[in-house]
Amino acid sequence: MTGKARADGEGSIYPHRNGFAAYVWVTTPSGERKRKYVYGKTREEVHDKWLKLHQEAKKGPVATRVPNLGPYLNYWLEEVIRPNRAPKTYVNYELFVRLYIAPFLGDKRLDRLQLREAQKWVNKLPLVCQCCAQGKDARRSRAKQRCCALGRCCEQAPSGRTIKDIRDCLRSALNYACREELISRNVVALVTLPTLRKPKRQRWSSDEARKFLESAKVENDPLYAAYALVLIMGMREGEVLGIPDEAINFETSELDISWQLQRVQKKLLHRQTKTPTSDDVMPLIDIITAALKLRLERRERDKEKADAWLDSGLVFTTEHGTPIEPRNFLRSWATRCRKAGVRYITVHDGRRSCGSLLADLDVHPRVAMRILRHAQFAVTMEIYTEISSDQTRAALKKLGDSLQ
Repeated sequence: MTGKARADGEGSIYPHRNGFAAYVWVTTPSGERKRKYVYGKTREEVHDKWLKLHQEAKKGPVATRVPNLGPYLNYWLEEVIRPNRAPKTYVNYELFVRLYIAPFLGDKRLDRLQLREAQKWVNKLPLVCQCCAQGKDARRSRAKQRCCALGRCCEQAPSGRTIKDIRDCLRSALNYACREELISRNVVALVTLPTLRKPKRQRWSSDEARKFLESAKVENDPLYAAYALVLIMGMREGEVLGIPDEAINFETSELDISWQLQRVQKKLLHRQTKTPTSDDVMPLIDIITAALKLRLERRERDKEKADAWLDSGLVFTTEHGTPIEPRNFLRSWATRCRKAGVRYITVHDGRRSCGSLLADLDVHPRVAMRILRHAQFAVTMEIYTEISSDQTRAALKKLGDSLQ
């Protein structure tokens, strides 16, 4: 009696084209029973794949058809992100996919993406000039071309923070693919990112903040109240511009912060704040109450003068009642910095200045967390570690005196 030519169950391995093929009956994520095939040049190679597929089939459902990364990311953006996340999140993720992920990995099948390939992709991102890749300078008229189109590459590569955001976008997509049981593990979560060095944040001293606000008040700047809300109450730019009339209650001296104004692509959106922790009803102090009353009086004068008034229902509007463009607010902030004679910082750094000034005044971090409406206490404490030079000098003097 002759021995077996093949081991039990190996009848599903057979010659195929220039090599061998095999199949295993698996249960798909939809609950159907189907054959899943593996291929290779040698019987041994196919046998190893066949055994591995058997193990996967025993663990749970196995997808028989796995899409390429590019089409899957388009599906994920349209069916998962767009309906369930903030509009700006969708816009950012779509940009990351279109410019940084699809051009490099879009043709790769989901289940065949290896850690080594993902690591090479991350390593390559800071070496690719996006001005060259996107043809930014080439799209300008010949008279306005100034760098890459003229052979002088500007090396406009993404920063370390942007690379992390790009990686996080792809990681999120592949996590969803894991939940759909299209892949068994997320290799992008294992890549090593460039070391991030946090940029040095700027902040104003109390004298600089006072000088800035006094300049706006003296010159009757229509956005004086907006600046005060940023510096004194730590409000974000979008939250300030999105304050509706009904959010202010002068009788109880309270301000309901639950709306924001955002420019997303070509649309100006008045929508709820991003997270529930950003919502709160804050008490109004005298300086803010007076500033808001001045603002509402200014708006009534603008309404009387306007030939056509478009009532947006917002506290901060243009001379015609329309919402203020966020970019125009940033320009007004920069102009006011120049007129006040203080160094320029961003609006967000103005909000950070509020937190730092609270720390200088020895306000308890938990109280500052409530004022700034941070979701995590660690974020508040990060601002609180930015001690002013005056406090540092006082501490060093105190230490020096104790050692004399």
